[in-house]
Amino acid sequence: MAGHWVGHLSSAPSTRCGLRVASELTRGCGGGQEGFADPTSRNSSAKPETCDGGAVPCAFPGCISGGFGRGGSKRRRAAFSAYSVVVCVLLKLATMATSDLDKMIETLRRCEVLTESEVKLLCNKAMEILVEESNVQKIDAPVTICGDIHGQFYDLKELFMVGGECPQTNYLFMGDFVDRGFYSVETFLLLLALKVRYPDRIFLIRGNHESRQITQVYGFYDECLRKYGSVNVWRYCTDIFDYLSLSALVENNVLCVHGGLSPTITTVDQIRTIDRKQEVPHDGAMCDLLWCGPFPIPARRLGDCECSSWKSPGPCDGVFTRRDTHDD
Repeated sequence: MAGHWVGHLSSAPSTRCGLRVASELTRGCGGGQEGFADPTSRNSSAKPETCDGGAVPCAFPGCISGGFGRGGSKRRRAAFSAYSVVVCVLLKLATMATSDLDKMIETLRRCEVLTESEVKLLCNKAMEILVEESNVQKIDAPVTICGDIHGQFYDLKELFMVGGECPQTNYLFMGDFVDRGFYSVETFLLLLALKVRYPDRIFLIRGNHESRQITQVYGFYDECLRKYGSVNVWRYCTDIFDYLSLSALVENNVLCVHGGLSPTITTVDQIRTIDRKQEVPHDGAMCDLLWCGPFPIPARRLGDCECSSWKSPGPCDGVFTRRDTHDD
């Protein structure tokens, strides 16, 4: 994989993974509401009830069969029964979504394109996850840190073969997923699908090629047009670009950005305040983080510390240790 690099940091592994499911809809029907029976009490049905032909256990056992207190009215019973059915259907749909997502991942692993409707669904789900992430993603070790992929799908497969499949191995990809290579669509969508499936096992930050302007010059736009016959998929993906984080902080010690540090940024907290949900600007702090390579600068104050220069200690321009940044 010429032109690529992989770094590895080890410590205690992260244990959280899986698809987010809203918990607000699965709360019990008790909790002191007048006229409602507590589904966990001895008075509720002992055998779990099911909805929709028994495919999904009912979230509120005893409610559908009328297990309400004496103060419950017919209207309240009917309303809550309907609510319980809706919750059960939503839980079933969440399970189906995970199954569909696994099928998408398998399709992409074979270097086959998804349908346009599948891409739209995937991007919508990814946006729900990415919008909650900070500009500076805090990541625990161990994590394998990967540089530019640039649409080289089979290099990505080789990387997973050597480093381990996700979620067995935690990954941080530092941008430039698209352009130049012939399989930018499959490469980016596979990484995005893995992000949706294992949001706490794989992390994606933005590179300078995650841009509407750049992708129209270096190949991603043309690839989407060629494979789908329209620019819709390109639009779905470039909308996702705006939600990708700008940096990552591993073990609160290693700062990872795609490009370099900015002379207008003196602390990590300043990165957190950037409005990233936009096309990459032509200048300013966000532009520097995605575009600039490290270069010596005069001594300056970083908090209470002096720093003579900012430079990369390793094989990638975008990885800096705390000693390089002196940021506490």
